[in-house]
Amino acid sequence: MTGLTTHVLDTALGQPASDLKIDLYRLKGRDRIFIKTVFTNDDGRVDGGAIVTSDDLEAGQYELVFHAGDYLRRIGATVSEPAFLEDIPLRFAIADVTAHYHVPLLLSAHAYSTYRGS
Repeated sequence: MTGLTTHVLDTALGQPASDLKIDLYRLKGRDRIFIKTVFTNDDGRVDGGAIVTSDDLEAGQYELVFHAGDYLRRIGATVSEPAFLEDIPLRFAIADVTAHYHVPLLLSAHAYSTYRGS
């Protein structure tokens, strides 16, 4: 598969983060262009596998915004208002649109990490 995928894991609960809203944007100069909104499934992934396929990508800068605060409140996590991690923006570059870009998120109420996966 080529394109952009993600996998969100709730490290505090040790399970996938389901029904977490994610927005995808393309960054061009100072412009932030909305592409689409997706939600994670019971496995913490997006139904159909890819957020977007390589056909929908062009080389450049992108941003995924993970709506962590909404997810954390829904599962009953103890969070401040607003949550410490309300929205998590991850900016990254796609250099080769024929390659697979996997951008996972490891999440808890007070920390997160990411990496380029496979």
